[in-house]
Amino acid sequence: MRALVSLILLPTLSGCVVAQVADTAVDVVTLPVKAVSAGVDAATTSQSEADEKRGREIRKAEEKAGKEARQRAERCREGKPLPTDDCPTGN
Repeated sequence: MRALVSLILLPTLSGCVVAQVADTAVDVVTLPVKAVSAGVDAATTSQSEADEKRGREIRKAEEKAGKEARQRAERCREGKPLPTDDCPTGN
């Protein structure tokens, strides 16, 4: 009885082995392509990435300008302006 069951199951097991070998072969063949693709992607910048970087730079510059304007206004209020500060004259 065991021999009969083994004979019946043998073809199904060999199919699994063949499928596994085929999957492994595909992985081995596509590995260099995936590696090169990852390298190219890391070395290049997409347009959206460039836009995001530029947006961050603009926001940083605006934050710096705002901080400088607040400091200049405070110096003018305290009556201690720098020679380069353009303080409004109070009446």
